[in-house]
Amino acid sequence: MAAAAAAVGGRGGGAGAGAGPGRRWLLCLWLCAALLPRAARGLTEGLYCGRRVCYEVLGVSRQASKAEIARAYRQLARKYHPDRYRGEAAAPGGGGPQAAHEKFLLIATAYETLKDEETRKDYDYMLDHPEEYYRHYYHYYSRRLAPKVDVRIVILVTVCAISVFQFFSWWSSYNEAINYLATVPKYRIQATEIARQQGLLNKTKEKGKNRRSKEEIREEEEEIIKDIIKNKIDIKGGYQKPKIYDILLFQILLAPFYLCKYIVWYCWWIYCFTIKGQEYGVEEKLYIIRRYMKMSQSQFDSLEDHQKETFLERQLWIRENYEVYKREQEEELKKKMAMDPRWKRYRRWMKNEGPGRLTFIDD
Repeated sequence: MAAAAAAVGGRGGGAGAGAGPGRRWLLCLWLCAALLPRAARGLTEGLYCGRRVCYEVLGVSRQASKAEIARAYRQLARKYHPDRYRGEAAAPGGGGPQAAHEKFLLIATAYETLKDEETRKDYDYMLDHPEEYYRHYYHYYSRRLAPKVDVRIVILVTVCAISVFQFFSWWSSYNEAINYLATVPKYRIQATEIARQQGLLNKTKEKGKNRRSKEEIREEEEEIIKDIIKNKIDIKGGYQKPKIYDILLFQILLAPFYLCKYIVWYCWWIYCFTIKGQEYGVEEKLYIIRRYMKMSQSQFDSLEDHQKETFLERQLWIRENYEVYKREQEEELKKKMAMDPRWKRYRRWMKNEGPGRLTFIDD
C-alpha cells in the first residue's frame, strides 16, 4: 500500500511539475491580451460620444455611408426627441424624460461626429489607435474651437472697412480745409480775380428764361471759387488731397514693392555717398535734415519754402550745425514761454497752488 501510494504520488508530482510551466504560459498570454489596446479602451469621457461608440449609438457599421448615417439619425431623433417623447419607446428600461433627453443629446453628438468627413476620419483613427490620446485631444479641441469663418476673410474685410473709413475721413478733412480757405480774404480775393479773368462769374448772371435766383447764383459762385482754390493751392500736411494709394489696403498690397524700392535706394545711397564719396544734392540734404528733425514726409512738405532755404543756408545736414540750430530753437522757445502771459500765470499757479504745496483749508 505504501509503495502504491508512493507510485501514485510520484505520478501526481510529475504531472504537477509538468503543468506548472503551462499555467505560467497561459497567465502570460492572458496578461498580454489584457494589455493589448482595444478600441473601447481608447474612448475617453468628454471626447465625441464619451465611453460609447458613435456607430453603436446610431446603430450603423463603420462602413456605413453618409445617407445611411443620416437615415439612422432621423429615425432615432423622431423616437427620442423631447417634443415627441413617449415614455415606453424612449425609455424602455423605465427611465423618464431626463433619460430620453440625454439619449437624444448622445444621438445628436454621434451624428455631428460622423456626418463630417474630417471629423469622422479623426474618430476612426482614434478607434484604431487608442493609445495616442494626446493626439486625439488636440484634434478634437482644435476642430471644436476653430473659428467657423476663415480668418483670412475676417482680416480682409477689416482692412477694407478701415480703408474705406480712412479714405472718406481724409476727404472730409480736405473739404473742411477748402471751405476754410474760401473764407480767408487773401485766397478768396485771388480766386475771385482768376474767375473773372476766365469769365466764369459772368456766366452765372444770365437773363431771360435761364434767369436764376440770387441764392442759386451765390451758391454757384461759391462752388467756382472753391474749385479754383482746389486747382491753384497745393494743400500739404494732414489736410492734403487724399490719394487712393495712401489708404491701408493699397499700402499692404504695395508693401513688397516699397520694400524692394527702399533696398535699392539704400544700396544706391551707400554706393554713391559712402563708397564713392560724392557730395549730397539738394534732395539728399533735405532728406538728412528731415531725419535729424524726426519729421514725416508730409510734415516736412508742409513747411514753407523759405524755411527749407534757411535749413540749406545754415547747412543743417551737417550734424554739428544741426545741434547748434537745435539749441538756438530751444533757447528761443524758452524766451517766448517766459514772455507769454499764460505761461507766467501757469508758473505762478504752480508756485502757489500747484503740486508740492501743503495747504490747510478750514471747513
